[in-house]
Amino acid sequence: MGTIIARKRKDGSTGYTAQILRKKGGAIIWREAQTFDKRREAVSWLTYREAELGRPGAIEREKEKAKGDKPTLADAIDRYVKEHKGMGRTKAQVLRTLKGMPIAQKACEDIASPELAALMTDLGQTRKPQTVGNYMSHMQAVFAVAEDEWGFPLDIAAMNKAIRSGRKLGKVAKSAERDRRPTLDELDRLMTHFREVWQRRPRSCPMHRVVAFAIFSTRRQEEITRIAWADNEGDRVLVRDMKHPGQKVGNDVWVDVPAPAPAIVEAMPKRNRPEIFPFTTDAISAAFTRACQFLEIEDLHFHDLRHEGISRLFEMGWTIPQVAQVSGHRSWSSLKRYTQMRASGDRYADWKWLPVVTAPEKI
Repeated sequence: MGTIIARKRKDGSTGYTAQILRKKGGAIIWREAQTFDKRREAVSWLTYREAELGRPGAIEREKEKAKGDKPTLADAIDRYVKEHKGMGRTKAQVLRTLKGMPIAQKACEDIASPELAALMTDLGQTRKPQTVGNYMSHMQAVFAVAEDEWGFPLDIAAMNKAIRSGRKLGKVAKSAERDRRPTLDELDRLMTHFREVWQRRPRSCPMHRVVAFAIFSTRRQEEITRIAWADNEGDRVLVRDMKHPGQKVGNDVWVDVPAPAPAIVEAMPKRNRPEIFPFTTDAISAAFTRACQFLEIEDLHFHDLRHEGISRLFEMGWTIPQVAQVSGHRSWSSLKRYTQMRASGDRYADWKWLPVVTAPEKI
């Protein structure tokens, strides 16, 4: 039931404030108040509103009405995607998924730690804690800028609190570090397959060269497709929009290119395109995935080639600073896990595919 509270005003008159408070499961789901000059008016309004709110679905409809032009989480996600050009495919996909969840329809000001905790629980029904952690990390990026940049009242403190609690409860976890490296036998099968495909379709992506370049340059898939002839100086290249947690667009970095990667670049034909490898990341990813499935190579990702390339440099005796000049890592601590390599030397020194990927081929 509602309550009526009489209060003296500054001018000596009395005002009657009618208050309505509805709870569900101990939580407040609706709060409303209005002040009148006469008690009977307050009683009349209170009786009418109590009856109105008692109808099925009335409070939910009132919430939607009250929301009005208030920005929702979906609005914040749309704004974030619009203003962050060059966003990675994985992040964009995660944000699209989050936008389709019920929490995205809530007004920004109505999203606090309990709502975010419920989101983590929902995500965890079909996803591992590491995946939930990735989802929350991408959502956290939206919260971090929404209020300062656009005036959307998303509470970053509530988000941080929810993630801390989620970690304690095991709802979220850091991604496990992959240590998968291709064997030379697996690479031989992949290279054979890709060269045969390319020989049948010479205008297709020369995946045997892309794979070799990915290993020896340690470049990520997206970076490989962006490297331009104009940014190539042989033993170093300018990697545009290099991946970085705090910055991506405009993060252009010069990196060293160890042998034999420069020779692979020189073997690539110039096709009146600015890029050295003028192919899409989708095409490269699909070709690699299909090949692994066809050859029954399990749990090998294209990104594992970067891990292989960095491991190779440490096995050759390179120091952390030297490797960082190639990989582009700003934090050397992330490279420390590679320094425990037991093998030594270059296992690619006599690799039979080196002459193939470093010399122009005639069909």
